[in-house]
Amino acid sequence: MTQDNFDDYEELMDLKLEIDAKINDIKSKADDETLQKMARLHSHLKDKNKLNFDGDVEDKIEKLNKINKGLSAYQRFLNAFERDVDIDPGRLLGLTDGIFGMVMTLLIFGMALPEIQLLTEGDFLAFIHSLIPTVGVTLVSFILLACFWIYHHEFIKVKTLNMPYLWLNIFFLAGISFIPFTTSVIGVYSKFFLAEVIFGLNIFLTLVFFMLMFWYANRRNFLERKLSQSEKEYTYHTFFIIMGLTIIVNLLDFHVSSNFIYLFFLVPVISTIRDIRFKMKT
Repeated sequence: MTQDNFDDYEELMDLKLEIDAKINDIKSKADDETLQKMARLHSHLKDKNKLNFDGDVEDKIEKLNKINKGLSAYQRFLNAFERDVDIDPGRLLGLTDGIFGMVMTLLIFGMALPEIQLLTEGDFLAFIHSLIPTVGVTLVSFILLACFWIYHHEFIKVKTLNMPYLWLNIFFLAGISFIPFTTSVIGVYSKFFLAEVIFGLNIFLTLVFFMLMFWYANRRNFLERKLSQSEKEYTYHTFFIIMGLTIIVNLLDFHVSSNFIYLFFLVPVISTIRDIRFKMKT
């Protein structure tokens, strides 16, 4: 082997080692789909046949240099995107509690007094009767908000956070903040299917953002303690059940009766039963 070939070989091996190190670093932070891609690339680079001297060595060095530059750029982006932020998780928890308290209070303002003065007891009784659907929907929303608050404190106990997680939490809070409005919509226009869809979509998207928060916090090891597989399955299955209930309630509301919205009262029942059964198994 000539000196030039030896130098080329050393450069080739150094590039391979550098790429291997970057791939391993990315794999430690990647999700399952990215891990599969990294595994295929890593397997390709580990193939000894790719590092022999059959063919143009300079061409192989050039290809590895391109891979190395691409991985460097991706690694810098990943590190910047997922870097922890210097924000006390307690402040995010305080913001969450504050918004929950405000939203749960605002629900009551959806039950407004009549614009004209009621002069007879009959008028007053008619007004109270007209409020019954609004009171029912308000109670449903209040119970759902209470469940979301409990879920947040039970499942989302983080020790640190970054910008993606922070924005997931903010979108979750946005979904919570819309509940008083969609409650008023369904209370006044429950005869329209679109009103049911708006309320159901609000609850469904709030659940989706909560699940994304939980998934991301668990994946990034933001949670205060590492969860077992059974704990993760218990959490995901609980929310899949509530999502399914949300879809069923919307369909029954439109096709059968608007009173089926009260099936949402099953959410705390389902959660409590599942919590008791899970704790009895562990």
